[in-house]
Amino acid sequence: MSTMLKLNIFRNMAHLDPLTAQADFVIRSRPSTPQPPPSPRPSPRLPSDQFSRQAEPNLVSPEHLFAHQFSHQGSHRGSVSDSPPPLDPLRPRGKLYAISDLHLAYKANRDAWNLLAPHPDDGLILAGDVGESLEHLELAFSVATRAFRAVWWVPGNHELYTQNGLRGTAKYAACVAAARAWGVRTPEDGFEVWEGEGGSCVVCPVFALYDYSWAPEGMGPVQAVEWAGEEGVRASDEALLHPEPYASRQEWCQALVNRAEGRLAEVGVRWPGLPVVIVNHWPLRRGLVSLFKVPRFIVWCGTTRTEGWHERFRASVVVSGHIHVRRTDWVGDTRFEEVSWGYPRQWKECADRGVGINEVLREIWPGPEKEESDTGETQFRWYG
Repeated sequence: MSTMLKLNIFRNMAHLDPLTAQADFVIRSRPSTPQPPPSPRPSPRLPSDQFSRQAEPNLVSPEHLFAHQFSHQGSHRGSVSDSPPPLDPLRPRGKLYAISDLHLAYKANRDAWNLLAPHPDDGLILAGDVGESLEHLELAFSVATRAFRAVWWVPGNHELYTQNGLRGTAKYAACVAAARAWGVRTPEDGFEVWEGEGGSCVVCPVFALYDYSWAPEGMGPVQAVEWAGEEGVRASDEALLHPEPYASRQEWCQALVNRAEGRLAEVGVRWPGLPVVIVNHWPLRRGLVSLFKVPRFIVWCGTTRTEGWHERFRASVVVSGHIHVRRTDWVGDTRFEEVSWGYPRQWKECADRGVGINEVLREIWPGPEKEESDTGETQFRWYG
């Protein structure tokens, strides 16, 4: 393959979805084996012409901070520096829902998001990849806070892409500031107890990133990227997600994981016996990731350091996104929920069946109980 052709492919891939569009550049792919769909529920339909690919914004890079100094100012609600006020325990009890990967750069996704129904007594978790720009975050938070009693957000790789000169922890800080201005809780705010239907639980939003350790054993980051490239796979993060002031993404990941582990360890001391809900955009366990079309994309999906978090920190539920494959898994007594919405081409069939954004919201708490007859098989939620 010529150098120019490789460059053109890489430029195109920078704006493509890792599970479908990038498969055009994969030499070998694996077909999925979907389960029979459940009976769909009615939902407002979008015009068919809404599913054409929209031009993406000028994307450029990533993510996180430790100091609470936010430089972004704008016409937001509330303060850009203070954590949201504590939840009111006297309010009526409701349920806790989650969704991720809204990708609001797409007009079809924005139109779908604007159909979000009111949930005045419920809470909502936005588990990352809302979009690339602060304007996307503004839209996500304005709609979510209008519909829900309380909202949490954690960053995905897309929020962290460099834009308007903001790179690395500076971009993440701007995202946190935008969230706080709307009263949205983030990984930079204290964990809180959700007093909801089904009892209380501690909601723990964290930011852990990835470190290439899900590549075959013995590979470092450079070898992992080369290994993925052997099958035509290269994440746009390699060009758009910058770790400044850290020297590398894996160094940033190690710092983030160390910090998250310290905070999660405090939960059992402060709230002994209360169920714990851990929220992270990237999956915690490698074995719960299904990349049917691009299996080598796995190197950008997590870190081995989070593998045992569900047991170590007594998680009742773990919420993640990133993979764009909605699924529910039980590992011991912990329920793992992948809650992605995805790109228009990925949810068009849902819309055709009358399943919209409101039906795809996943109930996290109290959520489904584990049945005695449960065999441990994955429940793929293709249509809701």
